[in-house]
Amino acid sequence: METSDAAAGPPSCHLDNLIRRLPLLDPCRGDLERAFKMIRDAFLARNKVLICGNGGSAADAEHWAGELLKGFCKPRHLSHEDRERLPLELGERLQGGLPIIPLTGFPALSTAFANDVEPELTFAQLTWALGREGDVLIGMSTSGNARNVCFAARAARGRGMSTIALTGESGGTLRSVCDLTIRVPSQETYLVQELHLPVYHCLSLMLEDEFFSG
Repeated sequence: METSDAAAGPPSCHLDNLIRRLPLLDPCRGDLERAFKMIRDAFLARNKVLICGNGGSAADAEHWAGELLKGFCKPRHLSHEDRERLPLELGERLQGGLPIIPLTGFPALSTAFANDVEPELTFAQLTWALGREGDVLIGMSTSGNARNVCFAARAARGRGMSTIALTGESGGTLRSVCDLTIRVPSQETYLVQELHLPVYHCLSLMLEDEFFSG
C-alpha cells in the first residue's frame, strides 16, 4: 500500500499540495474540484464509475481503478458491522473499496465484439451494457480524439450518465461530448500522460478522505 504525507487532511489540502508541487496544473484546479464532486456524488448515490482509455491511458485507467478498489494511502479497515458478516480471516484483511470498472479488460467480450461488430464501438458497448443513469464515465485520451472513447462518451450520455474526460491541452473531440474535461497543459503524448498520473492520484486522495476518513 502506498503512503504519503499528503494522506492527511481534508480533500482541499490535496489540491493545494498538488498545485504546490506542480504549479503548471493550477489552471486545472476548478475542473479537478468539479470532477471530485461529480464522482463523490455518484458514489454517495450508490452509483459507479466506468473508465476507459487506449495504450498508456488504458494502463492509467487500470492504475486509477486499482487506487479506488482498495486502500490507497489509508488501510480502509472494514466497519464492525461488515466484519461481523464475514469469516474472521476475511473481515480482518479485506478493505473498503469504491465501485469503479475499467472497461479495458473484458478480453472475451472485446475480441468477440471487435470481430463480429466494430472494434471502435467496444467501449461504447460495455458502457451501454454496464452503465446506468447516475453513473459516471471517465474517458482518458491524451489527444482527446480517441474515437472509441468518444463513442463511449456518447453512449454514456444516452444512458443518462455524467461524463468526465482527461486530455491534453486542446481537449480534442472529447471536450465537446463530455460534461467536464480536465485539460492538462501539454500536447506531447508522454508529457500529458506524466501529468495525468498526479491528477488522478490527487482525486484518489480526495475520494479516500471523503469516504474513509476514519
